[in-house]
Amino acid sequence: MTTVRVFDPAMCCSTGICGPSVDPELARFAADLAWLEGQGVAVERFNLAQQPAAFVGDVEVRAALEAQGADALPLVKVNDAAKSSGVYPSRAELAAWAGLGDAPARPVEAIATPKATGGGCCGGAGKASTSTKSGGGCC
Repeated sequence: MTTVRVFDPAMCCSTGICGPSVDPELARFAADLAWLEGQGVAVERFNLAQQPAAFVGDVEVRAALEAQGADALPLVKVNDAAKSSGVYPSRAELAAWAGLGDAPARPVEAIATPKATGGGCCGGAGKASTSTKSGGGCC
């Protein structure tokens, strides 16, 4: 089985798509990772603020951080091989790296963003929901 591991910069929650102002790039990437999981790809995300041991424990990630600092993140690995650093890759790139061929186009309305129900991280909800298996809540 193909495994995609994403080493994210420090964010308030595991996906970064929480709170009243969501970065559309993070929402797009979260949707793309959910699509990968639907295709049978194992996806793991690690947030520097919540899971620093994962960054220290991966020799390649640690070396990238030592050389480039936070600019190395996000770092995406597929089956333990680094595929991108410093940017969130497209769905087409993720699909190709995972051996899925061409990815179908993703309609804009397929990207769901959480509703803000209050101020602060995760709209005041305290936990973020994510389809990835990284765990970790927010705040």
